[in-house]
Formats: sequence, structure tokens, C-alpha cells
Amino acid sequence: MIPLLAIRGLKTCFFISGGTARAVDDVDLTIQKGDTLGLVGESGCGKTVLALSIIRLVPSPPGRIIGGRILFKGRDLLEIDSEEMRQIRGNEISMIFQEPMTSLNPVYTVGDQISEAIQLHQKLNHRQAKEKSVEILDLVGIPDPFKRFKDYPHQMSGGMRQRVMIAMALSCQPDLLIADEPTTALDVTIQAQILELIESLKEKIRMSVIMITHDLGVIAETAQKVSVMYAGHVVEEAPVKDLFHAPLHPYTIGLLESLPRMDQKKGAQKRLRAIRGMVPDLLQMPAGCPFEPRCDWAKQRCREDLPKLRELKSGHWVSCWEAKP
Repeated sequence: MIPLLAIRGLKTCFFISGGTARAVDDVDLTIQKGDTLGLVGESGCGKTVLALSIIRLVPSPPGRIIGGRILFKGRDLLEIDSEEMRQIRGNEISMIFQEPMTSLNPVYTVGDQISEAIQLHQKLNHRQAKEKSVEILDLVGIPDPFKRFKDYPHQMSGGMRQRVMIAMALSCQPDLLIADEPTTALDVTIQAQILELIESLKEKIRMSVIMITHDLGVIAETAQKVSVMYAGHVVEEAPVKDLFHAPLHPYTIGLLESLPRMDQKKGAQKRLRAIRGMVPDLLQMPAGCPFEPRCDWAKQRCREDLPKLRELKSGHWVSCWEAKP
């Protein structure tokens, strides 16, 4: 079966005065229709740049996709022209951006902004687009949607604005939704509501989701498969249960050990284990494994040769010379 999205050898670089930053470096990803892929890693690892590469919105200059393929329904998105890409972006592939206040236009009502996308892609008239916009505002749980249609972004709370962003992303019933930190800066109750909303809408329209986050708890609740990124590379990929119960890459192990948890015997919080060192400078990457300067397993080979992803167990891929199944 042809996957909905297959990324092969993707490379996205930023050409700046200090040199070339390889923000996404030889990344492979696959997502099937109806699945949720979790993309995790600390800030600056390349998650958002990967998402922007998929929809071809990498800021240029200084950024540019310099290699690889992005196969969506079998078509390479890097080979189609800008007009074709505009028809796909927002219609077949949608994205929820991190900051709703900076993504929404402050001088237009939220209803007008949703209607614009519907009119552009669904070829409906103004009245039909307005009716559909009100319907989708109601679908994402905004009370009194007809009244809220006329509100400006500043008149809404953070949670409401995030729901508006979801409404815009889902207005054309896309095949793929990219959710980039959809619960950032929201309180815990609203976070749970937003995640539940995305999951229920996913089931209704059989949509695939790429869930980008640094919150492993979110991934455990929503994803079927997880890809862990570090310094522009995917270092581990596995079904969600395998990754949480038996991680194989030292970076993934470090991430899981840094999660707060209770000591069941003593009833107190266990001491957190931090990953030593700092993320490497993308302008001065080590010759071998990018995690080698922080890794307790590192050997001479790790300093000299960059490991490739290899399948150590069924469906469990790891980029590490020292990892064992």
C-alpha cells in the first residue's frame, strides 16, 4: 500500500553569514492514512523546519531544500510548481502553527479568515463559505459560533484562538494535518480538550496527523508511531509502545529518564536525570554521531562515522553504533 506521505533523504539548510546550518539532514519518514505520527525532540532539533519543508514554506532566503523527496500520495511535492503547491497547501495538507496570536491576522475577523480558505479551495460563494465557517466553529467546540464568527483574535482567549486555528486547518477536510506544538502555552485542562478535539476530528474524516511536540506525554496518548529527532537527524523510530517500554537510542533513553515520575514504594517524586552537555551548534557539527559529545556509550567509531538508521527489531529503527536489540 502506498503511504500517504513518504519523506526520503530530505535535506533543508539555512545559508547564513556564519556558514551553513543543516536544520534537516537526510531525514526519512513515512505515515499511513489514518495514523498519527509523533515527532519529538528538544527545541532546535529541526521539527518545525521539517514541517515547513513538507508544505514548502521554508523562509527563503536564507533557507532552502537542497535534496531528497517528499512523496504525497505518490507525487513528489518538490517537483510540482508553486501554483499546484498552493492548491495542495491548506486543502489536502494543513498545518496548525505554534502561536495562534501571531498566525491570525489581527485586523480581520476570525470568520473572514476561515471563509477565505474555504472560498479559495472549495470554490464556494461568500454566503456558502460563511455557513460552512460557522459549522466548523461549532464543530471545534466554540460556543455561540455565529456571534464568534464576527470576533477579532484579540477578543478571544488563548484556547479559543487555538480552536480557531484548528477550524482553519480542518475547514477543507485535509488528508494530512501537521500540528506543531498545538497545546503550547495552554493550561492543562485546555490542552486535554484540544488533543481530544484533534483525535475526534481525525476519526470523523479519517485524517492522518503529524503531532510535533517536546511533550512525551502527549505522544503517549495520541500517536501510533514515534520519530525522535536530534540536531536535524531522526535518531530513533518505533511504534509508540515499543519506544516507551524499550527505547534503544541513548538520547531517547535520556529523554524518558528526564520525565518526572513518582517512586511507587516511597510515594515521593524520583530525582530527575538530566542529559549532560549541550546541543551541538548546527554550524559546527561533529564529524560522527551528533549525540557523541553527550553520550555515555560513545566509542572511537562514534566520533568518526555518522551512523545511519538500521532496523534492530521489527519496525524499530535506530541510528546508533552501540545500540543493541
